[in-house]
Amino acid sequence: MGRNLYILAAALLLFAFISFGVSFSPFTHHLGSPSTAGTWRMTGLVLLVLGLIIALLGVMSALFEQAERRASAERQSRRRRP
Repeated sequence: MGRNLYILAAALLLFAFISFGVSFSPFTHHLGSPSTAGTWRMTGLVLLVLGLIIALLGVMSALFEQAERRASAERQSRRRRP
């Protein structure tokens, strides 16, 4: 599960950087453009925050999985010892 969260976080961060890049391009400053630079920057900021939160969830998921594996190995080693 952690790997899927990392992939999702990477995709969101990529889109965030693309949004930031579009906000600095010259076509956002012309009248009649699809949107203003402020909207692109806000979209990039929201995607950045979501990407960071999902990356944190991926890290936490990996840590809990590792702790569960170690606890399981510890339980199995205790069973084997008489």
